[in-house]
Amino acid sequence: MTKKTSQSASPTVESSTVEQGAYSVNGFCVAHNIGKGLFYELLKQGNGPDTIKLGRRRIITKQASARWREKMEQQTAQLASA
Repeated sequence: MTKKTSQSASPTVESSTVEQGAYSVNGFCVAHNIGKGLFYELLKQGNGPDTIKLGRRRIITKQASARWREKMEQQTAQLASA
């Protein structure tokens, strides 16, 4: 007996072949190895990345992510030299 398999109308694209222009909060946290609690604490302190609100969703562009990493690296360097 053989099973029939249905194929979707749209082709499957591997996520590694498509570069996303923005992160979800969860995606940003995973990419930067931080927890969501820390993410929201950083936002509250004014040390989080720039975000865009789309309805109830919050996204972080790749450019905002890069600026945030640079800012964090500068703060770390300042603390290390103090």
